[in-house]
Amino acid sequence: MPKADPNEKPAIHAVRAFDLGTLVVDTEGLTLYRSDKDTASPPKSNCQGNCAQVWIPARANDDLDVTGMDKALIGRVTRTDGSDQLTLAGWPLYRYVKDEMPGETGGMGADQVWYPIAPDGKKITTTVDARQANALGF
Repeated sequence: MPKADPNEKPAIHAVRAFDLGTLVVDTEGLTLYRSDKDTASPPKSNCQGNCAQVWIPARANDDLDVTGMDKALIGRVTRTDGSDQLTLAGWPLYRYVKDEMPGETGGMGADQVWYPIAPDGKKITTTVDARQANALGF
């Protein structure tokens, strides 16, 4: 897995995925997800223990670089372990442990609750352009 430059400012970016439309990625370009088991109002993470080993909570950082989305939608929630987790439109954010390369979305639809998150906080459930649903465009 590519590693971010340790001197690079932590970031989240809105990027255009070739088949899903615009989604949110972290500093390393890895897709960020939300869970339907969490709540956005008030923000609450329900992914603890073993779940948090597969769905890695995105850690909140005061020095976060945000591009392509409304900074007012960025927040944090305190997890049961006392750590702060990044939120978007109230939804706690996660990385999927099996996504190893930028742009991968292997966790999409997992357990029918995990979805990439759009810059407005909505979940991405379908491809935008079915003609581009795979790398070959078939």
